[in-house]
Amino acid sequence: MSHLTEAELKQLKQSLEERKAGLKQHFSGDGAEDSLLGESLTLSTGELSSVDNHPADTGTETFERSRDLSINTSLSEELAEIEAALKRMEDGTYGICEASGEPIPFERLEAIPFTRYTVEHAPASRDSGERPVEEEVMTPPPAGAGQGRQEHSGRFDDAGAWDAVEDYGSASSPVTPPGQDTEEEDT
Repeated sequence: MSHLTEAELKQLKQSLEERKAGLKQHFSGDGAEDSLLGESLTLSTGELSSVDNHPADTGTETFERSRDLSINTSLSEELAEIEAALKRMEDGTYGICEASGEPIPFERLEAIPFTRYTVEHAPASRDSGERPVEEEVMTPPPAGAGQGRQEHSGRFDDAGAWDAVEDYGSASSPVTPPGQDTEEEDT
């Protein structure tokens, strides 16, 4: 027997059905902007060829397509979770934590109707604090790198521009290489 009342179950089922209908409409692709995501980049952008273009010309389209595909992946995972939750309602196992067997509070189900876990037993979020694998092969920056920029960030203005540039010389007065003093050359 479920810990949820008949009215609570009805409310949660209605919420799941509404979200499912919205997701199905998103994926139907009848003239919607996501309808061409399954096609090639050339077809979805309307270009005759991507060969003659500079890579930057299609950069925005490539980024937008990648973002839309990522969103679609996330939404399809949500749709699968919703369908699984509706199946659990039919089986009579809806609202029971899969990890502990404890009842999931109605407030949590109201917030996330397709959840399978109580807050205490929910799997770690996708942002587990793991760093990208690329960082394993990157060398760390030298000690103190960027400290000067951070100390003076936002304080550089036109008034201090000459002071910052005059140390590097100009076209009429070449810069003396480091380690050579101009006074010693005059003597």
